[in-house]
Parts: sequence; C-alpha cells; structure tokens
Amino acid sequence: MDAASSTEDDSLRDEIAARLRNGLETEVFPRAETSDMVNQIVGRLQTEAGDNLAGKLTIAGFTDHMIEVDDIEQPCETCMYYLVHRRFCELPELMLPVEPHWSCRLWRI
Repeated sequence: MDAASSTEDDSLRDEIAARLRNGLETEVFPRAETSDMVNQIVGRLQTEAGDNLAGKLTIAGFTDHMIEVDDIEQPCETCMYYLVHRRFCELPELMLPVEPHWSCRLWRI
C-alpha cells in the first residue's frame, strides 16, 4: 500500500469514527449468526448501500466499540476479514478502513 492509500484510509477511518461517535444509528442486532443471515445482509449491502458510506455502516451494524454475544467478543481485529497491518475490512461489500476495537454484525472467526 502506498502513502496516498494510507492517507485516504486514515481520512475515511476518521470520517467513519466521527459518524459513529455522533450517533449514526446502525443495525447492530441481530448478528449474522447463520449463512442465510450473512447472505441476507450482504445482499442488502449490494442492493441498498452500494457505495454509500452511511448505508454500508448502517446495514453492516458498525459500532465504534466491541460487541460481545454469548460470551464471545466480536471486535474487528479478530474477524477473518480484518487486515491487521492495514486496519482494514476486506469483505468485498464493505472494503472499509476500520479500528481494531470496532465491530459489525458480519463478524466471522
């Protein structure tokens, strides 16, 4: 990743943090606990959100803090889609810079 991409990621990450901090209401629950639920949410991301940042954050249920479900912590940093060194979610329908302690309902081990 080049310096320009890193700067763009940092700027977008800051924008996302501000939106979440300022009360953007997202669909945190229900969590995507089954393949059918994942497919439904991913389908909504494709058809309803597209490239709209607020739509992506809302439908994916982003939070600026870790969510715990059934005694399982679900921060971005432990999700299979998280790129550690880039602090980035590589789920194709999201492709967003994130913080390790954030969470979304598409979290997967």
